[in-house]
Amino acid sequence: MVRAPCVDKNGIKKGAWSEEEDNQLRAYVQRYGHWNWRELPKYAGLARCGKSCRLRWMNYLRPTVKRGNFSKEEEDLIEKYHREMGNKWSAIAAKLPGRSDNEIKNHWHTHLKKRTSKHIPKQEEKSSSFEQIMQFTNQPPSFVSSSSTNVISNESLASERVSDDSSSHSSFIQPRLLIDLNQEYVLEEE
Repeated sequence: MVRAPCVDKNGIKKGAWSEEEDNQLRAYVQRYGHWNWRELPKYAGLARCGKSCRLRWMNYLRPTVKRGNFSKEEEDLIEKYHREMGNKWSAIAAKLPGRSDNEIKNHWHTHLKKRTSKHIPKQEEKSSSFEQIMQFTNQPPSFVSSSSTNVISNESLASERVSDDSSSHSSFIQPRLLIDLNQEYVLEEE
């Protein structure tokens, strides 16, 4: 049994599309095109909103939409493009002819996301990050101090003062290296 579609206070239908509605939308768009999705339902004789008509056409009724299971090649391409572009589903769909952005997005979240997350190496522990910082700074651990802002600095003998008998003081100020734990390296002069 099919649920009866609900109708809002303006008389706009919501819910599943019937075969008659699909045929009306298909016939109108094939004859006149989709010139304005907001106005289209009124002229096509549909009691639907423009967004619903647009999504129905783009994801289901368009003649170029490829339906059915994804091939291994398509899945590999989706994974590749997702690594390059992220969640830009319409850009990915443009590179896969016949597939809609909605279909690609749904396939990614239900099948491919789980499969690719197993291959991504987990983030290293903070202790290993500390070891990397120590290798980068070439300083023994006693000269490295960490602050509460997740920044580690090598404030080793920040200033050495050499004094003369003639009360002239020359100071040597060593540049301080601040290393953010997000691997952003900043050299700061004091």
